[in-house]
Amino acid sequence: MASRAADIAYAEIRGLILSGEAPPGTRLKEEELASRCGVSRTPVRDALRRLEGELFVVRNGASRMFVADWQAEDLDELFALRGMIEAHAAARAALRIGPEALAELEAVNARLGEAVAGPTPDIATFLEANRRFHDLVIAAAESPRLPAVLALLVEQPIVRRTAQHYGREALERSAAEHAELVRALAARDPEWARGVMTGHIRRAYHAFVEASRVAPARAR
Repeated sequence: MASRAADIAYAEIRGLILSGEAPPGTRLKEEELASRCGVSRTPVRDALRRLEGELFVVRNGASRMFVADWQAEDLDELFALRGMIEAHAAARAALRIGPEALAELEAVNARLGEAVAGPTPDIATFLEANRRFHDLVIAAAESPRLPAVLALLVEQPIVRRTAQHYGREALERSAAEHAELVRALAARDPEWARGVMTGHIRRAYHAFVEASRVAPARAR
């Protein structure tokens, strides 16, 4: 029962962070979280330790817990690491992917393209399709280690959910880069796939930085 309660608290607190309801720098109080999650403070404490290990949460000198506040240097490193790992995954996938997975990648990217083609981009669908696309590439790489490593690096940079502030050009470019990656995978060219993914992640980093600058200004 205790483990189940800790899982409930973990999912709830993590959701608060990823949704932006608990933005970077927010203090996380055990009593308030326990009330919100409908559990005692012990599973909340266990959940916070787990989130601390995953770098969603940081502890200060007085052992108070806060939502991690990523600085520019942190984000640059995270995207650099993500770029290296996903580029490696793309190169592996180029040598292993089958026709069914390629067809699904094309279908998912078509859905992503449709999400950004309307008068007002559908950011929720864009995020879902984008994640699914990258998950499919990782799965095609057939490495048991890659999903666990990337889980930390991919979600941390989107804590503030700045995709809603991306310009149409950035959204459309993402779809175009996905399409080129599918072509590289279909050609079974690992170096082409590696290069496309490397450029895709670096472009995503600069789009994220720009969106992060715009988001606070619009909030005011």
